[in-house]
Amino acid sequence: MKQAFLLAMIMVTVLQAGYRVAGYDVVYQIGYGAITLMSLMISLTFLWLYVVRATPLALGMAYSWSGAGLVMGWWWIYAVLGRPDWLVDSPILFNFLAFYFVGALLHFGVIHRSFGWHGVAFLLPIAGAVAISATVYLIS
Repeated sequence: MKQAFLLAMIMVTVLQAGYRVAGYDVVYQIGYGAITLMSLMISLTFLWLYVVRATPLALGMAYSWSGAGLVMGWWWIYAVLGRPDWLVDSPILFNFLAFYFVGALLHFGVIHRSFGWHGVAFLLPIAGAVAISATVYLIS
């Protein structure tokens, strides 16, 4: 775990240094592009792990990582294309966000079962997150 924390601190330092040296747009474009592509590769790896039945979380991970890759990819392409108006309020983004939601649903389902619980109570954290988000939207 110390190694993971150290890697995180190194990445923070590298990205912040990149920002100071090359500027926001350069780090944004390269960073979002790279993480988009890596997310989609990781998603395919987890899809393969699901197919070979290696782990019960594999399908949730495949959806989560594909959702992450697609949503980040949306914003990457948006920036690459110069922030065109036709992408500003496009509902296509919601299709990509749906993959993220499915990944979360599958994860909460597996977590729920790992406690030995059954039923639909795994939906409570999801409903709570949506309710908090809606409340923040309404009061802002």
